[in-house]
Amino acid sequence: MTLRLLAVHAHPDDESSKGSATLAYYRSRGALVMVVSCTGGEEGRVLNDNLVPKAMAERDLPGLRRIEMENARATLGIEHRWLGFTDSGWPEDGNPMPANSFATIPLEISAEPLVRIIRELKPQVLIAYDESGGYPHPDHIRAHEIAIYARDAAADPARYPAAGPAWRIEKTYYDRIFNGPRMEALYEALVARDPDSPMVAQVDEMRHWFDRPDLATSHIPVGDFFEARDAALKSHASQVAPDSSFFFWPNDLQRDTWPYEDYQLIDSVKPADLPENDLFAGVDEAETA
Repeated sequence: MTLRLLAVHAHPDDESSKGSATLAYYRSRGALVMVVSCTGGEEGRVLNDNLVPKAMAERDLPGLRRIEMENARATLGIEHRWLGFTDSGWPEDGNPMPANSFATIPLEISAEPLVRIIRELKPQVLIAYDESGGYPHPDHIRAHEIAIYARDAAADPARYPAAGPAWRIEKTYYDRIFNGPRMEALYEALVARDPDSPMVAQVDEMRHWFDRPDLATSHIPVGDFFEARDAALKSHASQVAPDSSFFFWPNDLQRDTWPYEDYQLIDSVKPADLPENDLFAGVDEAETA
């Protein structure tokens, strides 16, 4: 059977920092994996002081981010689509978002291209952000809204009839990778391995992560794909420095302690047997041909 997974993200680099080991894992199983980037990250800035193509970044950061996204896509072996909207930025309090940016466009307009992708791809599984967007960037919140809106619209033949035959996604998940139990387990493992390491003191500053709620229902065994995850994220060199906290935990420690990426099942056509270790558990095989 053909497994098909769709992940909706706000900007290029989000797909690599939030679940890319999962994407690589399902590609290894022969699944068709599609990432949709809602915007091009046009309002971003360079977050790596040692970026090599600095001149291009200063001249054409959106163009560089497209090159970085293609490199990440090739690293993970996935499919990718640009939804085509412009980054909304994160305006200072009281300042408006740029005109016609992603978060300002009515959902019924911006959702149509995503409905088309859903009906073309026919995914059984959707990965999205929760209502908070993971963090309150306007585009992240809008990415949540458009993913759920388009999922529901794609299943209704009366909505967007020109976008192709209706398709019902069977299972919808929210990303819960940065949860408290995982972060605390990694910290304790690092302390046990080398209590005198200067890294321990640095991790002390990250204790606020421990209070994040444990909402995960689904723990996907992706330990063999942590290197692919890191390589994809390093492809976005303008956004992620080599000494970023994303690379703080040694991969062997992660594999020994928490070799999973975690998700919350928030909607399923059929009753689910939770907890689970496969996003495709229980999908209708008749709809995967």
